[in-house]
Parts: sequence; C-alpha cells; structure tokens
Amino acid sequence: MKKKIFITFISLSLFVLQSSAQAGHPYIHDPSTIAECDGKYYTFGTGGGGLISDDGWSWHSGADRPGGGAAPDVLKIGDRYLIIYGATGGGLFGGHNGRILTMWNKTLDPQSPDFKYSAPVEVASSDGMEDCDAIDPSLLLDPTTGRLWATYGTYFGSIRLIELDPTTGKRVKGNQEKDIAIDCEATDLIYRDGWYYLLGTHGTCCDGVNSTYNIVVGRSRSVEGPYLDNVGRDMLRGGGRMVIAARHRYSGPGHFGRTVVDEGVELMSCHFEADFDRSGRSVLGIRPLLWRNGWPIAGEAFQGGTFAIVSERRGYSLELAVDFIRIPQERERFWQLDLSKPLQPIADQSLADVIQSWPTGPIDVRCADYMFRPHQRWTIVPVPEAGGYLSNPYFKILIAGTERALTATEGLELTTVSQFSGSDEQLWRIEQLTDGTWRIMPKRIPGQQQLNTRYVLYSAADSTPTLAEYDFQSDNSKWNLLKY
Repeated sequence: MKKKIFITFISLSLFVLQSSAQAGHPYIHDPSTIAECDGKYYTFGTGGGGLISDDGWSWHSGADRPGGGAAPDVLKIGDRYLIIYGATGGGLFGGHNGRILTMWNKTLDPQSPDFKYSAPVEVASSDGMEDCDAIDPSLLLDPTTGRLWATYGTYFGSIRLIELDPTTGKRVKGNQEKDIAIDCEATDLIYRDGWYYLLGTHGTCCDGVNSTYNIVVGRSRSVEGPYLDNVGRDMLRGGGRMVIAARHRYSGPGHFGRTVVDEGVELMSCHFEADFDRSGRSVLGIRPLLWRNGWPIAGEAFQGGTFAIVSERRGYSLELAVDFIRIPQERERFWQLDLSKPLQPIADQSLADVIQSWPTGPIDVRCADYMFRPHQRWTIVPVPEAGGYLSNPYFKILIAGTERALTATEGLELTTVSQFSGSDEQLWRIEQLTDGTWRIMPKRIPGQQQLNTRYVLYSAADSTPTLAEYDFQSDNSKWNLLKY
C-alpha cells in the first residue's frame, strides 16, 4: 500500500447479501492470508484489527493484533502462529523509513486463555533514503526445505527477500536482503509443483472506486529468483502475468493470499479496494484459484443459475430417472429433402410437456446422454440463511421450474424429493477445482452428526451417480456445469 490506512469496523444492522460477496461485515484493507484456528477463520488488516468467521462465509470484526501498522501476514508453524507486519512506512504520507516486525501467539482466538502475543522483533527496515520501503510483508515456509522466507516492499523501490528462523521468527544471522521485483507491492510467495511463485499487487491503491490495483505473478525454480512471467520478462524489470483485475462491480484487487482447502481445491483471498454495491468500501474477497498451464488465475465466485450437471467421467448429464418422452417431429428422409419447403424451428421440450408423467413422490437420479430436456435442467440457488463455507453460502439444487430438490440419503445415495425443506441433506457445497471442474457435496449425510467434508457427488459408473469419498485424481469426483 502507498498510504497508511487505518480501518474502523462499523456495525451495520442491515446489509444486502450478494451471492458473490462475503456476508456480514467483511470490511478490511490489506488482509493477511486467511488462517484457521480451532474451527474459525481469521484475517488481519491494516490498523491492528481483523476479521473472524465461524464458517468462512459470514465475517465480523473482532480479530486482534497489537502494533498497528500495515499489511500483516500470518502463518501457522507447528502449534504457533507467526505474525509479520510493517510498523511504519507506506509511501507518500507514511514516509519511506519503515520497519518489519514479527511476533508469535499460541492462538488467534482473543477469548482463549492462551491468547498472548510475544514481544515484537524487528527483522528488516528501510531508512527513507534507500531504494526500498519496508512495508507490506508476507511469509513462506518452504515445504521442500523447511526454510522460512519473507518478502516486503512497495512501489517506492524494490521488493526484497529475506530469510527468517522458523523457530524464533528472527532474521537468520548474516542473511542479506535480495531485490527480486519492482513495480509492485503487497507481495506473496507460494510454492507449487516445483515452482516458486511471486505474486505482487500492481497499479494504484487507496483511491476507492478509482483504484487500479491488480495482482500479477512471476515464477522461478529457485526461491531467490529470477521471477519471470509467461513471456519471460523478469519481475525485477517490471514483468508480471495477470492473475486478477477489476471485475463485476469490484475494483482494485490486492494483497493475494492462497488457501489450500483440499487436494485440487484452492482459494485466493484479497481485498477489493471498492465494492460498488457497498458504498465503495474496501472488502474481503475470496475466489477460486485455478491453475492453467502452470500459472495461477482467479476463478469467478459461483452465484448459481440453471445448468446441466455433466460428469467429467463420461460427459453424461445428471437427470431424473423418469421415462424419456419423445418430441413430436415431422420426419424427412435425408436423401429425399424438399429444399423448397420453408424451415420451421422446433420448440424445446417444456416442463409442462412432461411433468404430468413424473411420479409425485421421491424420484431417483441417474446419468444419461445430455439432450437439454426438462428432467436434466437443474437450477442452483444460494441459501444464505443456511450459512456457508469458505467462499460461498450453501446452495439448493432443484429441477428447473419446480421445488423438486436433490437430496442425500442415508447409505450415501441420492434421490430427489418433491419439496425443498431446507434440511442439511438438501444443502450443497459447490466448489470449483483447480482444473476448472467442480465438486458438489451435501452439507450433511443423514445419520451422521458432523458436517460432511468427505463425500461428494460421484459417478460410480457411466450412468450411476452416488456419494463417495472425494478423489481429485479421479474424474468420477468431478462435474461440469453447463449454463442454460
């Protein structure tokens, strides 16, 4: 960030829920990577405060971080949480003489008896004259070596890399900072499949709806760089491939954070400098993180709609197990076509054409050839009053034009019932996977007490949908949503 911004969290008695926006009071600037602690989610922002969520969907103020300053990051190492933040600096109004500090806590829950931050330790600084501004830090614990790295810096000079001790959080003795990028700030390092990725925030910040912030990336086989973009430009010379820019009445995405929910299920967090539907406030954003040809790219927040639900396994469509009703058509032999005869469009089969032939009670589901018929059209609708998960509310899945709801049953099977009741077995968690396909899982399995995090809609055979354990390596677990 270029300015030192302090966030005040204002309680609102009313808010407009948007299916693409985090619910509650998600107002924050410069959020840290989302951390989980004792079943709750936390993110910290500029000014010392932060947000808490019980389910990952609805957020409220209450996270506590002393020291003020700007743009913190948080990382769990062993059974402790390491916090890093910039104490001063921040460009035009904060000056360029900044300090980067670290501190530890056993828990992020302010109500816990173990909640106590250690004394902050300075790990880097800038004197206001050098070509760097010590602010906007982030952390990476290298999964291949166990070494701990931090990046920091803003547009007012270079982005620097330093090494920290993962036991103490202090600077490794004798470590020399290294310049690895320019023309960005609010950087974050991640590791995936043999590559180190440096994500930086490019553009102008702190100007509300007029902010041009966007997130770019380069990658390297070495944590120390060089970080090159998709056309070989070095980030030390201003390179960077776009990850996310302004979209859908949100402008200014910045401060990337990566959360791995499960194999093949990844999310990116950021702030949007302005939510056009919330007075242009800076808000927390969570989006699917997709990977294409080895590069990260932000997916879209799922908002529901009417779809064909098509298996990745075979390309067959999920449908009601009802009789196939033919569409009347005057047939012409293709070898005897009368080309002088006027062409006439054939109407789609409508729900009214077939619904009277369907049973009124429960109807099983199957998979079969996709024919864009009423028994294959599913309307997916958010149910925000039922809560949510990290990135979205739960959804109901209905046959389009009806209240007939897809329902999980005891014994890990599926059916549809004539009316949606809002029960947990009729609520669905829908997440886009890193390859662009989707996993679909019921909130709860009847007969099981805990929330379901294992069993997904699964193609056990070409025509047999069921519920089975999620396996990213198997196309049986994956579905495509073809929008009508």
